[in-house]
Amino acid sequence: MKNILTSLILAVLAAVLSGCATTGADTPQEKRQAILAMKDNTLADLYRLRPEAKAKIAAAPGYAVFSNANINVILASFSGGRGVVVNNASGKNKFMKMGEAGIGLGIGVKDFRAVFVFHDRTTMDRFLNTGWEFGGHADAAAKAGDKGGALGGELLLDGITVYQLTQSGLALQATVKGTKYWKDDELN
Repeated sequence: MKNILTSLILAVLAAVLSGCATTGADTPQEKRQAILAMKDNTLADLYRLRPEAKAKIAAAPGYAVFSNANINVILASFSGGRGVVVNNASGKNKFMKMGEAGIGLGIGVKDFRAVFVFHDRTTMDRFLNTGWEFGGHADAAAKAGDKGGALGGELLLDGITVYQLTQSGLALQATVKGTKYWKDDELN
């Protein structure tokens, strides 16, 4: 029974992480367009839910938007995704990938978007060039499309305001995790 459960967990993990590792597009140009469309849709959702975020993003040196799929299995949490960092001064985009692993209590699967607003240029450059983030995370989500709800919201840490918007999923988690963001060589 334990082997069957382990195999099922690994299959679900592979399916979710492979789904978020690709945009469903084939060429680098199609992938970039899919990420930019995700960014625009996420910002529209954020501005609808948090109108004050629009002014914060416009006044910032830059911001990032990531699409992420997360799996929690009892004591472990895994996720991966893609996104883009936008330099407001130059208008240039840097496409990035992300991966995350954590330990703690939790169970479930969710698809969410994260918007990072950089408070200064140094913080944005450090994110682009180093990309590591460590911290704790707790949330609850039960959402499918416009149905259901999720607790998440706004968080301020180390010169970055982070907004999280859950697209869909069912999860309850409290984890300590490490996240790595890195430039996507294929898309830049």
